[in-house]
Amino acid sequence: MNNKHTPLRTPQHQGRRRKRQGMTLIEIMIVVIIMAMIATAVGIAVLPQFSKAKVKQAQSDAATIQSAVELYLASGGDGCPTVEELVASKELKKGTATADPWGNDFDIECSGDDITVMSAGPDGQMGSDDDVGTGASGE
Repeated sequence: MNNKHTPLRTPQHQGRRRKRQGMTLIEIMIVVIIMAMIATAVGIAVLPQFSKAKVKQAQSDAATIQSAVELYLASGGDGCPTVEELVASKELKKGTATADPWGNDFDIECSGDDITVMSAGPDGQMGSDDDVGTGASGE
């Protein structure tokens, strides 16, 4: 009986099969390395945007608090209020951010007609270069 189909279990065919399986593992490793490199590049590009977004959020929150201070003073409030006094007087709605995106309290200063609302910024230290806010020193 003449069998046209030869079995693929000859030593010659088994060697080819093993080489192909080894290449598949190497190919997978290369793909994983390439994906890790792409993820690193994306991370490097995106992370600074998160920092910028926090600064913008702090500026927006400071402007909201500044508006609430103006309303508080216009409605006969006595002296420069704290954030807690603004919430208690309902000039600042509950749920409005009373701390900056880094978890620090906003600092409110009133000097005559000038109202300054400042955040200590990413480093948490007032008076440093990364402070964020409104008014004369924060713009």
